[in-house]
Amino acid sequence: MRFFAVTLSPVRVVLTEEWVEVRLAPWQKALGLLRDVRVARADVSDVRVVAEPVREAMRAGVKVGLRVPWLYFVARTIRLDEVFVVRRGVPALSFAVGGGGKLRRVLLSTPDAAELAGRLRSA
Repeated sequence: MRFFAVTLSPVRVVLTEEWVEVRLAPWQKALGLLRDVRVARADVSDVRVVAEPVREAMRAGVKVGLRVPWLYFVARTIRLDEVFVVRRGVPALSFAVGGGGKLRRVLLSTPDAAELAGRLRSA
């Protein structure tokens, strides 16, 4: 009997001097009803690391997209003001988004959450 392991490609966060870019895998875009997220660094605030991101995503209200309660979320809120790409057991980078758009908050699971938070805070 053979077993095959499937790994879900992680979200990629790219930081430049001007932008924070969240690049999603094609399947995440399709199932989560999302696009890649690009935010000016000047509009990023309230940067923090969330130890239990799935719990926080579940409390956020009505969401559309891929939702596996207590395990995995690739979703956004109905009002389009929050984006969640989180999974159980992986810390998340959380940041608020200012500016004139609808997006107000992003929560992303990544093993590099602490490092990315430090880099965003130091800018």
